[in-house]
Amino acid sequence: MKKTYVWKLVAGLLVILIMASACAPAAVEPVAEEPVEEPAEAPAEAPAPVEPEEEEFVFGMLLVGPYNDHGWSQAHYDAGLYVEENVSGSTMVYLDKVNVADRPGTTPAQLAEELVDKGAKMVVFNSDDMKDSAHEFATANPDIIVVHASGDGNWVDGKDFKNLANLANIMGRMEYGKMIAGCAAAMTSETGKIGYLGPLINEETRRLAASVYLGAQYCWENYAGKDPADLTFEVNWIGFWFNIPGVTSDPTQVADDFFNNGFDVVVSGIDTTEALVEAGKFRADGKNVYAIPYDYEDACAPAADACLGVPYFNWGPFYADVIESVKSGTFEPFFSWNAPDWADINNPDTSAVGFVKGSALSAEAAATVDTFIAELAGGLNLWTGPMNYQDGSVFLGEGETATDFQVWYLAQLLEGMVGLSTPAE
Repeated sequence: MKKTYVWKLVAGLLVILIMASACAPAAVEPVAEEPVEEPAEAPAEAPAPVEPEEEEFVFGMLLVGPYNDHGWSQAHYDAGLYVEENVSGSTMVYLDKVNVADRPGTTPAQLAEELVDKGAKMVVFNSDDMKDSAHEFATANPDIIVVHASGDGNWVDGKDFKNLANLANIMGRMEYGKMIAGCAAAMTSETGKIGYLGPLINEETRRLAASVYLGAQYCWENYAGKDPADLTFEVNWIGFWFNIPGVTSDPTQVADDFFNNGFDVVVSGIDTTEALVEAGKFRADGKNVYAIPYDYEDACAPAADACLGVPYFNWGPFYADVIESVKSGTFEPFFSWNAPDWADINNPDTSAVGFVKGSALSAEAAATVDTFIAELAGGLNLWTGPMNYQDGSVFLGEGETATDFQVWYLAQLLEGMVGLSTPAE
């Protein structure tokens, strides 16, 4: 009985143990955790490169007349504005009225020193009569680039070669512009009397007056079909580039004299617009007269109804080229006599010389002028003989074409022109 009880007790304990092990949770193998990558630290941003500040390039202009003369000096002043707009970092400083009447007791060379004091690294001397001063200043200031407009000091084949390492000469071949002006005058004139209002007398002004005559003569004969003997071309010089009371002849009076004596077109060779202004007054009084101003693209503005057009200079692109070469360290001295861009003579970025037709030019005359321009672009050379000087001596023989030297240094007016070839004694 006792033995049976013990076995029952043992069996119960076994049952309890088995049930307990069945209810116990199964052992779980530990799972290796994937390593968690820490986010990489963002690299510090490199500072943006700092562009070095561009050094200012100051260039100076010495203008023989007022900067707003609607002529030669304003054409140069506007060229300075073109440079400021198209050459980064460039700044213009200038002095105008650089002539003995407006600035007595000074020379352009002295005034150029004032521009250098203002920081100028290049100085433009803008008038032929500044030639000696330009050379003097260039010699005394070898580190300053000197540009002389219209000079010949660095023309190797010229009469006055100076061989200065810091000198450049720039001039537009205005002879073409003046020929176009002469054509417009001849195609408009009813009296066959064309007057030329000239400045002072020198080689430049002789060749430009002669160019007007050649253009007028060619168009009068070849397009208008008129007898060359019926064309009168007279030059009257005032003595300077513009009026200086008490020193020059009065251009207003000279223009009036032309109109009062049957000349119905006056072509101007001076820097200012008196001929055009007077033509406007005469037209207001019922007279059928016209004028052609000079130098500046907008020179017709003072009397548009009397203006046949204007031959003008475009200096800006060429001054910009010089400054770019100075800034890049590639400047070399040169002489440049620049022709129009015949693809478009009025292209402001490429053409040294242009011609703007005036509102007074008839449609028929304008068409003829276009034909004439196309002939010039195609190679027509009016500096071809036979051609004599005013005194009857031979300038060019039969079929002979003038060299640049002969044209630049024209010694007299041409046969057929009326007026002085040299200053009166």
